[in-house]
Amino acid sequence: MNPQFLSLLLIAMLALLLMMNSRRQKRAVADARQLQSSLTNGDRVVTTSGLHGTVVGSAEETTVDLEIAPGVRTRWLRAAIREKITEDEESAEDNADPAAAGAPLPAPLDGSARADKS
Repeated sequence: MNPQFLSLLLIAMLALLLMMNSRRQKRAVADARQLQSSLTNGDRVVTTSGLHGTVVGSAEETTVDLEIAPGVRTRWLRAAIREKITEDEESAEDNADPAAAGAPLPAPLDGSARADKS
């Protein structure tokens, strides 16, 4: 085969891969913007740092107020909100962690003290 043809084919394949990757990235950015603009009071969310909270103030254009514990409110940029938690995901999380449901933790095998002091 002609070496020029192989070079052109390689360049065309790389261009196609770059174009497909940029489209996927643009779609992800558009989805994130749509999520962040749709936040309303009462929505359960997860931030990019993994903090779970409930939206309690969404009137400002660039920030939202999250309640991370009863009576503890913090202000976050909307861009820091990674996902909205639905009731299905919330119930699955509750079932996955027995310690969160109040079940006692097992004793350590080495006989040391447990972290929960029970």
